[in-house]
This record gives sequence, structure tokens and C-alpha cells, in this order.
Amino acid sequence: VSAAAGSGIVGLDEPKKMTREDWRKKKELEEQRKLGNAPAEVDEEGKDINPHIPQYISSVPWYIDPSKRPTLKHQRPQPEIQEQFSTIGEWYKRGVQEKTVTTKFRKGACENCGAVTHQKKECFERPRKVGAKHTGRAIAPDEHSQVQLDLDYDGKRDRWNGYDPEEHQRIVEEYAKVDLAKRTLKAHKLQDELASGKLDQSVSHEWEHDSEDEDEDKYADDIDMPGQNFDSKRRITVRNLRIREDTAKYLRNLDPNSAYYDPKTRAMRENPYLTGMNPDQVVYAGDNFARYTGDTITMAQTQLFAWEAYERGSEVHLQADPTKLELLHRSFKVKKEDFKEEQRESILEKYGGEKHLDAPPRELLLAQTEDYVEYSRHGAVLKGLQKAVARSKYEEDVLNNNHTCIWGSYWVDGCWGYKCCHSMVKQSYCTGETGITVISSCDHNFHVFTHQMHRDKMKDKKKKKKSKKNKKRGSDGSDSEDEEKKKEKLKKALDAEDKWVKHVDAIMQLDERKRPYSSLQEVKAPTEEEMEAFRMKRAREDDPMAIFLGQ
Repeated sequence: VSAAAGSGIVGLDEPKKMTREDWRKKKELEEQRKLGNAPAEVDEEGKDINPHIPQYISSVPWYIDPSKRPTLKHQRPQPEIQEQFSTIGEWYKRGVQEKTVTTKFRKGACENCGAVTHQKKECFERPRKVGAKHTGRAIAPDEHSQVQLDLDYDGKRDRWNGYDPEEHQRIVEEYAKVDLAKRTLKAHKLQDELASGKLDQSVSHEWEHDSEDEDEDKYADDIDMPGQNFDSKRRITVRNLRIREDTAKYLRNLDPNSAYYDPKTRAMRENPYLTGMNPDQVVYAGDNFARYTGDTITMAQTQLFAWEAYERGSEVHLQADPTKLELLHRSFKVKKEDFKEEQRESILEKYGGEKHLDAPPRELLLAQTEDYVEYSRHGAVLKGLQKAVARSKYEEDVLNNNHTCIWGSYWVDGCWGYKCCHSMVKQSYCTGETGITVISSCDHNFHVFTHQMHRDKMKDKKKKKKSKKNKKRGSDGSDSEDEEKKKEKLKKALDAEDKWVKHVDAIMQLDERKRPYSSLQEVKAPTEEEMEAFRMKRAREDDPMAIFLGQ
């Protein structure tokens, strides 16, 4: 230890052992410091030491320097060890030095261009025929000696690193010039209107005062539309808040398959009472009901027109100039209808076809009307139109073969005929007054004879029709006989199939050497009835009732 002290090294004597009284006082002082009743211990730099920090962290080991006081300096970043990075204002130099202009060649400079910062072999300029060393003219300026930047992690990824804030001032000045030009243009326009007498002096002052901040506030705050009241700090919209006494939307219909409720926006677009309630008695029909009813659609169309007009250069706004926008929208609709009408007329004039546009009424085309008619239980009309006259399914008032009266309009001696010609033969050609005179001049017997001949012909026709029907019935009877024969054949085939199955079982039980020759082979082809019997008797494995077939 003495040798170490003589050579300038601090002595490494162990600390003396504390007495019991000193140890107790030290512990009491630590407790008082932890409770805040005693002032905290101060390190060598004058900073307070947290009393809750353990002793092995704050105290310096005795074998390092027993004379040092407790400190936390070793826990903090050491300036001599810390890596130094470039500051935020440092960046690479750009361009050339504009202040100093060299007019004389300097010793050690580039022989080609005359710059001191590089040599001839490093020069980027075009090789001159006679270098600047010999001419002493057009000495190039010296380049900047670029600094070596040592950027930290954030500095390497800073997108604004090296940006000159004075560049933004140029943008501000440019917008200020545009604003000044707008104000000057408005002032000239106002003066022209005043000079022409279109605008009063009192109105001009109000227009000038209102139009100062018109461009700035027109579309600056699109989010602050009426009914929203957006707060950027709280990030909520007042339009979604409800009165606490009202029923919550998600409690109106507890069916999980009903209208979807979005808890984030507190919106329920569909109607929660789609089933189970009358639509007229529903108190709440969803957000879409209020969105697509009333003047909402008209308001949305007007807003859309305002946006389109603003994109095309018209100075209109729904909230700023609602009256101007409404008048402009109405005039636009009128011009649009006029344009459509002119276009339609030009097409009709060029191609024609106007007669096809004059279509009959809708009720004549579709045989449907919207007239309300209310009937009683017995079919009487209570409200609306009168009940239509009932018509038969047969055609009425049909005049054939030049007759002016229908068949059955004339009757004599139990016979029907035509009144126009007194003809008793149906589907005959009308002879008019000549036929009446001829029939009246003939005797009554001839008249009855002709009528009887007509009746006989009609009876012959009926007999022929009946004979045809009887033939058809006979063919139907033959079909029934064929079916009976098929049934009998099928029955015989089923019996033969049963016998064949029993025969096969009996042969299969015999020894192979005792079986007759080709006993299980059939030479002839099976008939349709035999195939049907085989299908009916065949046992199917997938049939659940197959086990009961042999019982």
C-alpha cells in the first residue's frame, strides 16, 4: 500500500468498521429520507440522489476510490464516450462561391480551368486548347469543400433534412401576389358596375366587406357542414349523439337477423321493423328513411349541381349563396329541357316518325285502368264505375254471307232463319228482298220440304261424327285388351322366374360332378316380360326390406 501511495495511486485501505451506534444513525437517516422528513443526499455535481436507489448503485466501491461521495454520474451518458452526430442545420454545400472571383492563375491550381480545389486529371470541364495556366483567362470558381456528415438514425431518415425554410417564403409570396391580383380584379369590376349604374353605392360597401374573406372560407372547412359540428380535439360528431330519454336503436328489435347497427358511427340504416309491424305505425324506420325522404333528395341534387358548377368555373356555393344557386339551378333545368326538346324536334324533322309517338292511351294498350271500383258480396257496385254488362263466351252480332240480320232473327212454324231474306238454311247466302218474294210465292209445302232436307243433312253429319267417335272408342278398347294380355304374359313370366330360381338353388346344392351338362345355360334370348320379371324378383343389397323377401 505504501509503494502504491508513493507512486501516486490512491490508497486502497479498507474502510473502517462502523460502530453499532453509527450504523443505527445511518439507517434512521435513510428511513427519514425515504419518508421525506430529511433532505435527500447530494452527489458531487449538486444533484439530489433518490433515497430509494439501492446503495450498491449509488455508492462508489472502496477499492475504486474510498474518498468519493455517493453519486449517479456513472449511470448517466458519458460525454467523452458518446458518439457525436451532425446537427440539424448542417448539410452539404450546393453550387459555387459567388462572392470571390479569381482573375489570376494561382500556383498549384488546375492547369485546365484554374480552380484550386482539384488538379488537371480530376477536372470535369472540357479540355481547353490552351489551359488557364498559360492564358490566365476564364478562371473557374473553386468548388465547395463538402463537409463529412455523420447522421444518426433519425437524421438519415428525415425527409426534410437539408430543406431550406426560406424556400417556403417564396410560396407564401406567390400566393400573396395571386390574392392581390384577385382583389385588384374585384375592385375594377366593382368600379365598372358602379360606373354603369348596375350597383348602388350602399350595396357596394357591403359587397366589398363580405367578399374580403369569401375565397378563404368558401371550401376551407368542408367538415363543418350544418348538422355535424365536428370537434377536432374530441373526434366526435354531434349529429350522432342522441337524447338519453330516447330508445337506443339497437334496442328497437332484439332479433340478431334484423337491421345491422354500427356501434362506431351509431347508425342503423335499414328499418328494424321490416316484419311484424305496420309501416304506418312505426316510430323509427331507419336512417335511410330520413335520408331519402322529404327535401333531402332535392338538397343532395342541388349540392351536386353546386360542385359541378364550381368545377366549371361558376362562383356558387350551397351555404354561402343559396339563393343564387337556386336561381342558377332552375335556369339550368329550363335550358336543359329546352335543349332536349330542340334535339327531339331536330331528330323528328330529320328522320320523321312522329306518327309513331302518338300512341293510344295506356288503358287501351294494356286493358288496365287505375279506376277504383268497390263491389258488394253479391257483385253489386258500391263505389266507382257501374258494373259492366255480362256477355256470353260466344261471338255476338256476327253477320256472315252478306246478311244484314243474325241467324235466329226470323221464326216461323217452329223453324229459325234470317229476317233479311227469310232463309231457313244456316250459313246460306243472303238473297235480300228477292228471296223474300220467291219464298212467299212458293207454297207452304215446298218451304217445309226444303227445311226438312236441310235437317236430314245435319242429321247425317251428326251420325258420321258419332261413328268416328265409336271407332276411337273401339281403338281404346283394343288398347285395353292389349294391356290385359301384357299383364297375363307378365304373370306367367313371374311364375317361370320363381321356378327357375328354385331350379338354380337345387342344382347349386349338388356336387359339380353330378350336375347335368350345361344345366345353368339358356340358349334363347329373354323376352320383355321375362326381363321385367327378372328385375322385379332381383334382390338388391341396398334394399332395407330385402331380408324379408324369402319369408
